[in-house]
Amino acid sequence: MIADPQILVDADACPVAIKEILFRAAERERIAVTLVANAYLRTPPSRFVHAVQVAHGFDVADHEIVRRVCASDLVVTQDIPLAAAVIEKGALALDPHGELHTRETIAQRLTLRNFMDELRSSGVDTGGHTPFHARDKQAFANQLDQWLQRRRPRAD
Repeated sequence: MIADPQILVDADACPVAIKEILFRAAERERIAVTLVANAYLRTPPSRFVHAVQVAHGFDVADHEIVRRVCASDLVVTQDIPLAAAVIEKGALALDPHGELHTRETIAQRLTLRNFMDELRSSGVDTGGHTPFHARDKQAFANQLDQWLQRRRPRAD
């Protein structure tokens, strides 16, 4: 039996605006959205939105997401190694800035991430994450809508 698709969220660093888009999509599309974080998360009253609090520690939330993810799922994360791990399990990963990671794109992103990590460890200032803008919110919403449309049953 194939599980219904769900959306898993690496919620510790997920912008509030993205969570709000996901909450609305959960209700509209009747799809499970599970936020996984090290801290308590307040969620709206909904039978489709759930929060899972995991223990504090390095990558504990990431490991929980990988444990829960199935091939038909979407994971929302900025974490490239986590995106690579869920893609390995057949899922897709969507960055809050609207970048969709797939089997075809993740190797290049992982290589770039590792290169930037090496630069940072050698003392080079790489600038960190880019700020979150309204255009990122729109790009995310567009990618989410496309994913949701692909999972809808077709009317023949």
